Amino acid sequence: MAETAHKFKLKKEDTVQIIAGKDKGKRGRILKILRDKDRVLVEGANIVKKAKKRRNQQDRGGIVEIEAPIHSSNLMIICKKCGPTRIGYKIEGENKTRICRKCGEAL
Repeated sequence: MAETAHKFKLKKEDTVQIIAGKDKGKRGRILKILRDKDRVLVEGANIVKKAKKRRNQQDRGGIVEIEAPIHSSNLMIICKKCGPTRIGYKIEGENKTRICRKCGEAL
């Protein structure tokens, strides 16, 4: 039985803080969201070494360091006013705005 991916509150280009794992406390921008696996690529976080094959004459093969995806539950969005927070929603007519749960500021 395949599990369905839940709705993401995070978006690309959001600034997030890692709250669990080897990079706990690091902050970075979201580069990519992998909805089917509930994972997120964060800039400069969860760096792993990967062996790359040479593709052509100019391309350098060898071991490269790349960002690996982190599970979305290990991230918290950063509010410009009060730091790491949870996301709430404010619905005004047709518009749905993401807000900070601590100070109510729009994210």
